[in-house]
Amino acid sequence: MSGAVQVFTDGSCLGNPGPGGWAAILRAGGTEKELSGGFSGTTNNRMELRAVIAALSALTRPCQVDLFTDSTYIKDAVVKDWLGVWQRNGWKTAAKKPVKNQDLWRELLPLLKTHQVRFHWVRGHAGHPENERCDVLAKTQAGKSGLPRDPGAGAS
Repeated sequence: MSGAVQVFTDGSCLGNPGPGGWAAILRAGGTEKELSGGFSGTTNNRMELRAVIAALSALTRPCQVDLFTDSTYIKDAVVKDWLGVWQRNGWKTAAKKPVKNQDLWRELLPLLKTHQVRFHWVRGHAGHPENERCDVLAKTQAGKSGLPRDPGAGAS
């Protein structure tokens, strides 16, 4: 397992659903990298997930990751093992409904096995410098014209 990496993520959606953007900042060994992208016809939760997936996918070898997010949806799904319960229940919620954003959760799962990720929740829009920077990057992406359609939005 490689050295420690700090990851900061955020997602944004102008309307829900609507055009959305995601952003991540990766920091390790004195180096920092910003990633961002966007989609049309998406949701805020999908953009939050895409930010985490993009950040972890950018790591070239297994790492210890401290991941900072303002999304309790993502943090709780991992930390409270909702993901494990959903899988054991055939991707159904406790209410027997299909889990939303399955395509992205399934994409995230192997990344969580590759990296040792500790999730940290930060309050959004509360002055956390990296969260604020990610928010600006995500909103900038969401505001771009000609965004590709989110291929999994609307699917379970």
